[in-house]
Amino acid sequence: MTARGRRLIGIPAAIIIVLTAASTTAAAPVNPAPACKPLTRFERDDFPRRPKVANPWNPLVPGMQLIMEGRANRGGGLLPHRTILTVTDLTKVIDGVRTVVLLDQDYNQGRLSEAELAFHAQDDAGNVWNLGEYPEIYAGGQFRGAPDTWIAGMAGATAGVIMRAHPRLETSSYRQGRAPRIEFYDCASVLRTGQRACVPSRCYDRVLVTDEWSPLDPESGHQRKYYAPGIGNIKITAVGDPEGETLVLVSVAHIGAAALAAARAKALTMDRRAYRVSAVYRQTPPAE
Repeated sequence: MTARGRRLIGIPAAIIIVLTAASTTAAAPVNPAPACKPLTRFERDDFPRRPKVANPWNPLVPGMQLIMEGRANRGGGLLPHRTILTVTDLTKVIDGVRTVVLLDQDYNQGRLSEAELAFHAQDDAGNVWNLGEYPEIYAGGQFRGAPDTWIAGMAGATAGVIMRAHPRLETSSYRQGRAPRIEFYDCASVLRTGQRACVPSRCYDRVLVTDEWSPLDPESGHQRKYYAPGIGNIKITAVGDPEGETLVLVSVAHIGAAALAAARAKALTMDRRAYRVSAVYRQTPPAE
């Protein structure tokens, strides 16, 4: 989940997409992974005072919850994997920009393996940025730490674009974020546009496909992410990735007040704990 992430305006109350059997694309020989440059210069003044993420390929509306299911190899072969992404109603200032707080939870074989706070914001041009991640690791149901935390503006880390405002073919690759302290460096490019992607319950037109990779870890292969307009990420596949993570969207819903309050409480608990376990996080103001 950490590093290569997922993601709604005009969405029906619930969209159910039946999980298909996951299959992994055959691994290809490892080649040096190309580096990438920032899409554009990060400027604090290019962001609104109150965050609003309305990019049609990656919109984030408080209360939206996206559930994906599939398979991933985390050391014991291809096993059931489930992610739950909730857009909270919290915000947090990162590197001078007020961001939307996302709560992203990973389950392997039904047990929580990682819970992450991610911080996204959209600039005035429509690009969606990732300004940091606080991923907690769990084993046996117990919190084990958050060594891969990174925050833009701290310890040499820089924000990156996770979705272009106007993704088009034959445009440059772009950096999704970089944090030298934890060797995080992700890149992406537009691979295909105008695609038709089918899942068991329906097919989508005008689908965007992006390709993601890490120049520091070419053996991790590539992830291909499929985005349906007005919905967001509907599918993830792997190319040459030992984890072989393949996920499809099984549910999109706008959760009710009680569920949103529960997500908010969970995120605030993590936010408070982060001040105890992460030196870089400790330098940020609390989520609110």
